[in-house]
Amino acid sequence: MAQDSFAELLSLYMRRIRASASGVATEIGLSREAVNNWRNGLSAPNPRSRDKVVACTRYLRLTEAEANRLLSAAGLQPEFPLQAGPAGAAQPFAAFQDRLFAQLAQAVPYAIALLLSPAHWGQPPFRQELLQRAKAQYGDGAVLHIQPPYSVSTVPAEYFAAIGRQCGLGDVATDYEFESALERRLVAGERLFCLVSRFEQGTPALRETLAGILRSLSEMHSGRLHLLLCGGEALADLKYRSGDLSLLNIAQVHHWPDPSLEDLTLLARHRWPDQAWPQSVLAALQGVSGGHPALFEEGLQWLVDHGVDEAQARSAALRSHLAGSPRLWQTLLPLAQAPATRQRLAQLLQADELGRARPYLQDDELRRLFWGNLIHVRGTGDAARLHWRSPAIREAGLMVVESASGAA
Repeated sequence: MAQDSFAELLSLYMRRIRASASGVATEIGLSREAVNNWRNGLSAPNPRSRDKVVACTRYLRLTEAEANRLLSAAGLQPEFPLQAGPAGAAQPFAAFQDRLFAQLAQAVPYAIALLLSPAHWGQPPFRQELLQRAKAQYGDGAVLHIQPPYSVSTVPAEYFAAIGRQCGLGDVATDYEFESALERRLVAGERLFCLVSRFEQGTPALRETLAGILRSLSEMHSGRLHLLLCGGEALADLKYRSGDLSLLNIAQVHHWPDPSLEDLTLLARHRWPDQAWPQSVLAALQGVSGGHPALFEEGLQWLVDHGVDEAQARSAALRSHLAGSPRLWQTLLPLAQAPATRQRLAQLLQADELGRARPYLQDDELRRLFWGNLIHVRGTGDAARLHWRSPAIREAGLMVVESASGAA
């Protein structure tokens, strides 16, 4: 299969939403000339500018698969590894998705759920599978999919006009017109399901307006509007930071689960269907990666390149390879820049347990590590505690602290 052209893909995705080079440049922090050079094939992104390409995928409202395709065309690591496999194949996380929809259908009096996922899983993960389940449960015409515009410079009228088009509501010019058009369908007796992907795109003010509209309609038309809002830290903030005054205080909260060995086996088989994947090898890789999706995918690729056997999966060479992952460094480096946060990070890296897990983490550093997918919860109820995902992640953290200390 021919390699995708980064310039051709970028041009295609820009034309699809009528994005200008200056608009892209403003949003991702590059010059218009640099974006034009990318689009015309005169230059290509280098590994240091990966974050710019990721920002570009968000601004262009690409799906997870499209974002991965654009990054791959640039010779960069995917942002959302291990997405779903071929249609009709056994899917990972199937039981979790079954429970999610069953609980949403039974929610009384307000069918509002938040699906929270940390870095590298997507918001939401396996979006097409969620939409297919929704269509099977609610009917094809009753499923709405909203992906708020990424641009922080979008004015309210353009924001809600874009969302109105996504929902098939025709021309809407204001938040009021969007609310009225959606309400007309509910008043007519329709039962609607609305999936909001990447809820935290755009400005906080626009997110809050959208959340307020959806909550209001859910309250006024109890049982007719079922909402699944997907995001990460910013969506959790709307649930918890304002307490009982929160716009989403009535919503159920679901966290995307850590993958089981069965889930990882399905993901590995989807990614490399012609490769045999012994359970002992995948179990060893699960341990060294901690179930982190990007590290697990990088580990699979390393094993394909160096030999798929248990000895390699438990080797110091693989662990060292994963500890050097750019994804880990991108999350850890900001915490190591200032002396105070660097010292705190160094202390946390020495600890085997990082404290009690809470529905919302007040500690800024722990919260950033949690949403960066570097720490996770082990145990349930009163026994739930925060831990580093894996030794490889702690090793990366120690290298980051040492590097930042030497540069200070």
